[in-house]
Parts: sequence; structure tokens; C-alpha cells
Amino acid sequence: MRDRLSIDPARRASELLDLVRGTVPLTHCITNSVVTNFTANAVLAVGATPAMVDLVGEAGMFAGVAGGLLVNLGTPTPEQREAAREAVAGANAAGTPWVLDPVAIGALPIRTALAHELVALRPAAVRGNASEMLALAGTGGGGRGVDAADETDAAAGPAAELARRSRAVVAVSGAVDLITDGERVARVANGDALLTKVTGGGCALGAVMAAFLAADAGTAEPDAFLAIVCASLVYEVAAEFAADGAAGPGSFGVRFLDALASADGDEVVARARVEVAAFDGAAA
Repeated sequence: MRDRLSIDPARRASELLDLVRGTVPLTHCITNSVVTNFTANAVLAVGATPAMVDLVGEAGMFAGVAGGLLVNLGTPTPEQREAAREAVAGANAAGTPWVLDPVAIGALPIRTALAHELVALRPAAVRGNASEMLALAGTGGGGRGVDAADETDAAAGPAAELARRSRAVVAVSGAVDLITDGERVARVANGDALLTKVTGGGCALGAVMAAFLAADAGTAEPDAFLAIVCASLVYEVAAEFAADGAAGPGSFGVRFLDALASADGDEVVARARVEVAAFDGAAA
């Protein structure tokens, strides 16, 4: 644990960003219809290749050849639900790391049941807001649609327990992103509130996380926790650059894609506001 805690997450983010751009991982996205275009553009901007394959009969096969997979439950049509199950089976068979984004679970029964079904199939990571994570952990009823009704730190203890139970890295997005594998906890304080005003701002992060997991999986000592921390850090630093001079959410969205595309590892290191520590339950 001491060795893993001694790794500088900002420096590792710089290295993984270069690795994503160097390896261009194929990132399979089963995501909601509202954010498909923005998500694909974010994956392209960070340096990976997106593929939005959500047809039954194709999804499982494609997940087996992709570098990483995102399963986002924002608009879970019957076809997409079956494609998600198929893709997860294909990813697990091939050893493809995958990310679950349980959008708006809690009050909505179909997606809530599906999220619990999928998290039992061992995703590499789960990403959502505090209310979604509390609902998935079984200690909350969800938020107001896709909006959180809970603060990030309120989910710290349940997120760590969920991580230990599911063996997934749990990433709780908020004003400060909280990420835990049940043993370690990271807080990423970068970002800008304008990211919450752009449709797909959170959903695209799940796809970027899948791309970083894909790049990390090919290293000598893969560490999914650090890969998720790094993805969050690069994403949130890009949001800060995009917000500087943006007139509002419209111009911010365009500037954000540009900022992801031009993100520089040294700038990420210089701006990073991230802390990693052993999880001791104090924030539960």
C-alpha cells in the first residue's frame, strides 16, 4: 500500500495521457441517446477512438476487441439493455475493462434493477453522482433525475463499501470528485461548474475513464484506481482551461473539447489539486 500511495497522481496523469494518445485505444460506448455525439467527440479529443456499438448481436463481439467499454444507463431502451448485457459478457470474457454509469438510478425501477444486475458482474469502475452511488450502494433513494440531491462526501463511506463489495473503483462526481477502491481514496478538486451546464459533461467522463483504463491495462503494473483518478484529473483540468474566457455553456462546450485535445501533461501537473490517502472510514 505504501508503494501505491507514494505514486504522484498528477505525474501519472501526464504519463497516461501520453499513453492514451500513443496507443489510441478503441473505446466502445453503449451510452444514452442524449449525449452520444458529445461523448464520441470527447473520446476523440483526449486521443482515443470511440465506437458507439449498441446493437444486440454486435455489442458482445465488439466489446471483446475493444480496449475499454462504457455502459451508460441514461436511456435504457429494451434493445440497449440487452446490448449492455451482451457487451459486458463479451468484455469479461476478453478481459476488457469496463465502466458502469448508473444514470438516474434510485427512483426509476428499470434502470435501477439493471444497474444492480450489472454491478454484480464486476466492472473495473463505476462512475456517477453522489445520489446515484448511494442508490447503488443501497443507502439512498437517488436524486432528482440526473441531478444529485446529496453531497459528494455523504457518499464516501457507502462508496468505499460498494468498492470493496463489487471490486470496482467507485468514482463519485461532484464539486470535488471522490474516487475510492475501498482501500485508497482520492479527491480531485479541479474542475468548473460550467461542466454541469453542458449535456453529457458527466457521461463523457465515463467514456474517457474507459479509454484511460484501456491504456493502463497494457502497462507493466496496471492500477485501475490510479487510471480513474488520472482520467478525472485530466478531464477536470481541461474544464478549467475551457471555462477561462467562456461566455456561457455554449462556448464552454466547444472550448472544452478543444481543451481536452490540447491538454498538456505539464499543465496538468502544474494545475493539479488532487490528494490520495489510505481510506480510514473517517469520511463515512
